[in-house]
Amino acid sequence: MISVNNVSLQLGQRKLFSGVNIVFSPGNCYGLIGANGSGKSTFLRILSGESDSTAGEVVIAPGKRVSTLRQDQFAFDEYTALTTVIMGHKKLYEIMLAKDAIYAKTPFTDEDGMRAAELEGEFTELQGWSAESDAAKLLSELGIEETLHTAHMKQLEAGQKVRILLAQALFANPDILLLDEPTNYLDVESSMWLEEFLCDFENTAIVVSHDRHFLDKVCTHIADIDSGKIHVYPGNYTFWSEASQLAARQRSESNKKIEERRTELKEFIMRFAGNASKSRQATSRKKILEKLTIEDIEPSSRKYPYINFEQERESGNDLLSIDNLFKAVDGQGMFERLNITIHKGDKIAFVGPNDLAKTILFQILMNESPADSGTFKWGVSTTRAYYPRDNSAFFSQKLTVVDWLRQYSANTEQEFIRAFLGRMLFSGEESLKPVNVLSGGEKARCMLARMMVSQPNVLILDEPTNHLDLEAITSLNRGLEKFRGTILFSSHDHQLVQTIANRIIEITPQGYIDRVDTTFDEYLSNEQIKQQRHELYATTH
Repeated sequence: MISVNNVSLQLGQRKLFSGVNIVFSPGNCYGLIGANGSGKSTFLRILSGESDSTAGEVVIAPGKRVSTLRQDQFAFDEYTALTTVIMGHKKLYEIMLAKDAIYAKTPFTDEDGMRAAELEGEFTELQGWSAESDAAKLLSELGIEETLHTAHMKQLEAGQKVRILLAQALFANPDILLLDEPTNYLDVESSMWLEEFLCDFENTAIVVSHDRHFLDKVCTHIADIDSGKIHVYPGNYTFWSEASQLAARQRSESNKKIEERRTELKEFIMRFAGNASKSRQATSRKKILEKLTIEDIEPSSRKYPYINFEQERESGNDLLSIDNLFKAVDGQGMFERLNITIHKGDKIAFVGPNDLAKTILFQILMNESPADSGTFKWGVSTTRAYYPRDNSAFFSQKLTVVDWLRQYSANTEQEFIRAFLGRMLFSGEESLKPVNVLSGGEKARCMLARMMVSQPNVLILDEPTNHLDLEAITSLNRGLEKFRGTILFSSHDHQLVQTIANRIIEITPQGYIDRVDTTFDEYLSNEQIKQQRHELYATTH
């Protein structure tokens, strides 16, 4: 158990939250959410003891071990992957070092023997004899090949390091687990494995994530940072989101009787509780939701941008043909023999473990990078808008947000531009800020506004949820669902891919898998596709 007693945090003149009183209980997984800059990561560091609060205290039950997902990829460069994982259990690792030091002593005294016996007892009690095999199992389950287990961290790629640090956090069943964006750099299989791990985790877990599917799958509660407070609600992210909107709607309907509101809430809860799967987390959520009352639901003050893509004109049916496309970067094949025909209305998710391959493909299709061989041809009636993974080149000027967007709009009237930006949450003085000082989330919203004002019939989006908060991601999801044109996109957001794509194309160095009229979940569960994927990657290695 971990208790937060009257905790406040103020940075300069800005108060992030105050008077926070929460008890995080065993058996529950809490999703910590809040707008960008609200203090989610800082709150996790306060819980772990890495940062101090302005006031209040965090109390951890005696003897309970706290484990965190470390963000410094270089801190363990001199250690092997296996050792790095075991270091996640500080006491066990210290005992291992102490044992080695005593056995290396010469001469070896009777006193040393007694101390060694004590250490061996503690080592056995902490299940030290299975530590290496347990650590190796975690690494393998997170996609780290066995040949890399004894490699030093400095020899590994950034994505591999992050997975090893995640294994470190999960190692040896910690009592309290604090995870900040744990799905970053994970492929689909590893993310699914982590979901199952947390669903079966019997201790206390607190996670920060922008992945709505992940929050829905693992969370029994949502801890929401809003208006300087942190409120804990039962249920997963979707339940919290829809319940807070229901509460706001009910409060606006002032003449609705309390009994009618209770009935509406009861029906709402039954719908969610009835969707529970067999996992322990879902069963726990169901029990909690059944005890919920109307007084437990609070409306959120969070604002959602209005994201809506309109076509100035529709495209023809023959939209894009790709013929035998090949590209390598620094001698490494990105893709080869790409032969793809894309039709009007296709909403294609490009997936695969190599993010650079998808980025390079989009850059080629937008004539920003040449292919090594092969051709592609767009239909004559297509108009395209592109959301690049790296948008820094668009924000080097010192223009205000209003003047920046005006460059891309056919309607340049001040009133139109300001109104458009207002819907994207740039109101009043916010719309007059220089674009070169905007945050990552603000730049992302600007890029989406740029796409909307151009009214294209083809959208190309490379990881569009990066830097967006959950509200903007939800709005983007809705906007793409309603768009009647064609979409080519890549994303690690499971829910975005599942709800938008009607076609999945997986890019591999040795070829590709193309499935039409297939949802993402169907694609992942199809045994024939699993075998095809295995054969392609086996050829690669």
